[in-house]
Amino acid sequence: MSIQVHFPALASGFSFLDNAAGAQVPRQCIEGISRFLSTSSCNVGMPYPGSQAATLVREQTRQQTAAFFNCKPGEVAIGPSATALTFILSRAFSRLFGEGDEVVISELEHEANASPWRNLQEKGVQVRVWKARWDEGGRLEPADLRAVISPRTRLVAVTSAANSLGTTPDVAAAAEIAHSVGAWCITDLVHFSPHHLPDVQASGVDMAFFSAYKVFGPHLAFLYVREELMARLPTDKLWFIPEDSLLKFEPGTNNHEGLAGWLGTLAYLRDELGGGQPGREGLQAAYRRIEALEQPLVEQALERLQQIPGLKLYGMPSPKGRVGTFCFNLEGQPPFRVAEQLAQVGVGVAAGHYYATMPMQALGLWPDGAIRASIAHYTTQTDLDKLIAGLQGSD
Repeated sequence: MSIQVHFPALASGFSFLDNAAGAQVPRQCIEGISRFLSTSSCNVGMPYPGSQAATLVREQTRQQTAAFFNCKPGEVAIGPSATALTFILSRAFSRLFGEGDEVVISELEHEANASPWRNLQEKGVQVRVWKARWDEGGRLEPADLRAVISPRTRLVAVTSAANSLGTTPDVAAAAEIAHSVGAWCITDLVHFSPHHLPDVQASGVDMAFFSAYKVFGPHLAFLYVREELMARLPTDKLWFIPEDSLLKFEPGTNNHEGLAGWLGTLAYLRDELGGGQPGREGLQAAYRRIEALEQPLVEQALERLQQIPGLKLYGMPSPKGRVGTFCFNLEGQPPFRVAEQLAQVGVGVAAGHYYATMPMQALGLWPDGAIRASIAHYTTQTDLDKLIAGLQGSD
């Protein structure tokens, strides 16, 4: 059975190459949402069956997402979006950081991992930027981070994969450098997690977040906070929530049907791609399959895109140090016009800045930005052929 048959939206024949903005979902996700809403839509914590079912869904979500992060269930907070979760953290940091403190953000960040920390400037915090080496395709060099941090640095924010260029920085090195001056390190896993399985233990970060809808799931997000830091983060919370409880990052009621859908997505990964293995082992097997499916397309796309006359590719020119996200422009063509032309031949791509304002400014592409094509493990050779043919036919 082909992978594509698990994704109902793919039956249309449209080539979804804007996966960096949101992935398609497998049937198991859709069925999980439908089953939850069809049997009972209840809140958690009560003894009757519907509430017990909702409670079980929430706890299973926490446990299985902890396996996804490689952390403890008590270190996983649930939220509506990555941006909402980082702004919750920002408000907590605003009570901890002040005049003379410093925060470092990388130049490759999506604004979800930049704007919340810039807001700390209102408290007198200085924001420094870890510049990318644009003559090397936008690479982040750890030695350059060492030159930016100081004993006053309190937080280093770095993406695990840039949603603009696909670059995959050395996050473990960044976390080690941050810790050398007593700072915390947070990483944005949103664009990394559809392509590689996260491992917060291996990376050594203190906080991390990702969006389920980028990983073939519903519109949800998850935040990892290292257990020892939990009580030290003064969030806006209901008065009776303990300071050491991750519930302080979850104001209001969770999207329980979304959680049921995310459990369906994780089941798809383990059962269909991971050989039916349980837990993190199944996810590790699934991601080995994902990486094997994507790598040949990444190599081929880079080669074919760079052969198109008038096409300017931004970012790393070879497969090493990147995922299958391709940022480019066609000479003399406004990005949105090219996206419109591709849509007419059944190919969906992004155009603009996709909230990656710093990379676009550094590349001199602000405000119009660039075209972005991004693959997923269900992307086919036909999808890539349609993209190349559509770009060659643009005038």
